[in-house]
Amino acid sequence: MQSTAPKQAPSLAQVPEAEHNPHTGALVIVTILFFMWGLLTSLNDVLIPHLKSIYTLTYLQAMLVQFCFFGAYFIVSLPAGALIRRIGYQNGAVTGLMIAAGGCALFYPASNGGYGLFLFAFFVLASGITILQVAANPYVTVLGPARTASSRLTLTQAFNSLGTTVAPALGGILILSTVALSADQLAALPAAEQAAHKAAEAAAVQGPYLALAAALAILAVLFALAKLPKISHADDGAPAVDGKGGAMAYRHLVLGAVAIFLYVGAEVSIGSFLINFLGEGNIAGLSHADAAHYVSLYWGGALVGRFIGFAAMRYVSPGKSLAVTALGSIALVLTATFGEGSVAKWAIVAVGLCNSIMFPTIFSLALHGLGKFTGQGSGILCMAIVGGAVIPFVQGMFADTIGLQPSFLVPAVCYLFILYFGIKYANLHKQPVSAG
Repeated sequence: MQSTAPKQAPSLAQVPEAEHNPHTGALVIVTILFFMWGLLTSLNDVLIPHLKSIYTLTYLQAMLVQFCFFGAYFIVSLPAGALIRRIGYQNGAVTGLMIAAGGCALFYPASNGGYGLFLFAFFVLASGITILQVAANPYVTVLGPARTASSRLTLTQAFNSLGTTVAPALGGILILSTVALSADQLAALPAAEQAAHKAAEAAAVQGPYLALAAALAILAVLFALAKLPKISHADDGAPAVDGKGGAMAYRHLVLGAVAIFLYVGAEVSIGSFLINFLGEGNIAGLSHADAAHYVSLYWGGALVGRFIGFAAMRYVSPGKSLAVTALGSIALVLTATFGEGSVAKWAIVAVGLCNSIMFPTIFSLALHGLGKFTGQGSGILCMAIVGGAVIPFVQGMFADTIGLQPSFLVPAVCYLFILYFGIKYANLHKQPVSAG
């Protein structure tokens, strides 16, 4: 493994490097996990307008779904890191899968228990996914040569995007197939019919999420039986400054955590509001079920872009690629914010293509040269995914006050910082890394 700092050793000790990759099988198994949490995360974009309609929520109240879901990343990431250090990466992934299965199973009683129980189910589900994130992301970075870590993580993220692409279309068919009533239409019904309609709408989630719970439980069993290489953190990585600070002593990690916070926040926020945005009369006037197909296209853009990025980033600087895609996202979001009709519709959908390489690129740049602090750094970056809770909440507040379309300026501002991060660390892979 190529050194990035004086006397720096490989960050994970028991995964030998070779000219060919001996861990292809392990990489395939881990990639399945990326697909599953992409599927589960993207289903939120279908459930948010569904629950908003059932419980007549404001945009701010509807964004409590993402607040609870991504808030779990902030609360659970550090305990997840400690758990994985104690029981190992493979057992940690199995534990995460079982917790996520339990969260999916909770959607059955939630359909009869009200919005609060739905929010609790989202939190439990996301807690399991968080454990998977903490285990799988650093795992991918060491299952092959260090010089292609960004490319490899981009490839696995492509399968994460496959899950996010499939989920909205599937959710549109299984969950949004019934005709949702507006608040005025619902209020015009007798009380008994209102209750019956809400119960039927809420029950639409039961079958899909029970099926997901069963799939996750089966995957946990298969993952537990799989023969994966044992990996553990080395003790001879890069030192902290004067023995203090740990991973937080590295400025590129700190800025990378901010970038992850804003990127995840912007991506999730756009996906969360997309169905409602496409339902606006001056944009497309689509029903929820029809708009769900465009959410699939939004996430599908990330899927296509990650396969392109997997090849291109073997030759192009990760930082430069990040800056270019961030600039593209800013231009597209501004077009959607100030445009109308098909131009605005396709501009916001196309942001998904620009999002494609951002998460894996920021993640790998932020972990670059951390040595034995790689695991700690991964936990910090996963905590930063809480941006998916905060940024949609902020945009929801603006959507309720200044309008839905102008509120898209919030993700545009997020991409500005990512542009800065990409420019600042355009050549990080060529530079010695030191703390401070």
